Amino acid sequence: MELNSLQPGMAIPYGGNRVAHVPESLAQAFSAGDRLVVVQDTGDLLHIRRSDWEPAQRAVTRAHEAFQRMGSVTDAQITNFYLAFADRLADDKTFKSIADANESDVRRAKGRGRSTTRLVLSPTMRTDMITGLRGWAEAEAGRGSVVDTVTHTGWRVELVKSGLGVVGFVFEGRPNVFADATGVIRSGNTVVFRIGSDALETAQAIVAAALDPALESAGLPPGTAALVDSPERAAGWAMFSDPRLALAVARGSGPAVAQLGAVARQAGIPVSLHGTGGAWIIAAPDATPDDVQKVVVRSLDRKVCNTLNTMCIPASRADDLIPSFLSALDAAGRQRSAVSKLHVVAEQRDHIPASWFEPSAISRAEGIVIEPRTEEIGWDELGREWEWEDSPEVTLVVVDSIDHAVTLFNEHSPRFAASLVGGSAGDHTHFFDTIDAPFVGNGFTRWVDGQYALNTPELGLSNWQFGRLFGRGGVLSGDSVFTIRTRAVQDVLDIGR
Repeated sequence: MELNSLQPGMAIPYGGNRVAHVPESLAQAFSAGDRLVVVQDTGDLLHIRRSDWEPAQRAVTRAHEAFQRMGSVTDAQITNFYLAFADRLADDKTFKSIADANESDVRRAKGRGRSTTRLVLSPTMRTDMITGLRGWAEAEAGRGSVVDTVTHTGWRVELVKSGLGVVGFVFEGRPNVFADATGVIRSGNTVVFRIGSDALETAQAIVAAALDPALESAGLPPGTAALVDSPERAAGWAMFSDPRLALAVARGSGPAVAQLGAVARQAGIPVSLHGTGGAWIIAAPDATPDDVQKVVVRSLDRKVCNTLNTMCIPASRADDLIPSFLSALDAAGRQRSAVSKLHVVAEQRDHIPASWFEPSAISRAEGIVIEPRTEEIGWDELGREWEWEDSPEVTLVVVDSIDHAVTLFNEHSPRFAASLVGGSAGDHTHFFDTIDAPFVGNGFTRWVDGQYALNTPELGLSNWQFGRLFGRGGVLSGDSVFTIRTRAVQDVLDIGR
């Protein structure tokens, strides 16, 4: 029996022992052919209209059918795809339609007061996309390689890398991720994308002008990389409800990513979540003001997931390190021709000069906003990621010790990236052993990037907000997506148990 209608107040069980009730607006909007997904963690009632379900299913179907044919695709064909994709992005005439579409996306996003920091397809981003694709062209395929062999008398067992299947991506409006995600094709997978509405026209232009022509010229199956052609968030829920996905990858804001992850998990799909970011820097008691100045400025050049979000300074050094930290904030703001923004735990406001609480012109997505330069927060907000445009925005907390800072990080942060500035070798060993983060350093935080740190085109970075990752590191790359098949090879056929 299919669900064709909903009634206001209808009880919907979830989580085994709880009940959500259908609001009147949902009951009125729901029609025959629509789907209702009940998030078992939260009781969220997600309405997926037929008009959003069908394009998601079509895209997954194309990618699924393409994966069935990937076994007959050669590594040379995949190499040719990357080269053709890169060449088309590098060609100015071909790229013009993509640039025009991106300008249109940016203009609409600004008109809605949306952030465009990650949306603009700048010359640097274009170059990075081209470099990443050519990097995949040069990368070892991996699929079909024997990673281990167990030898027996007269026979052996080989463990062989193989493609995992269809990888589904939902990500924010950052066009370079659209190209990077094709890295999973290198190891024999196919990919289906759903991109945010802010960047959909850019994505459609990339598909039409560069991606699809590159697939065709290389002889890869149609649908090897497929775009869900819908601007609605519900299309992402639909895609992540499809059990034909072998892996679901979500990037974007924390709550949205958590919800997508829950949808995929209850559909039985493994997930890789790239949600809440924001790095922490902890100053050791022997850190110098100059050290603090350098790493803070270098960690605030732009707003991305590995940008400094929370600064911990020991109480024993507050008198000289806080002025250095504030000076660094000023310098980071000047780099972007803006005024920086600070948050401080309410009971620690006396550490901040009164002038820092005065109204200032802060750069927001909607424009310049006059607001206090420093605002008070509670201890439970230490892990809140500040999203900013040109005004660097951070939290300061004064701590008793390195261990106190580690405890705060482990309890309140999304458990992503942490850096200890200063300290002895023993301090750093203890710090690494006790802080619950996949990315740990001793200087600026912006090093946390697959391409920059590992010379590997990155599909995303995972925090440990939802637990440590099984069987892999926090950098998801195209060559991270594979399965291991087991093959027996008998040299002597007359073998029995």
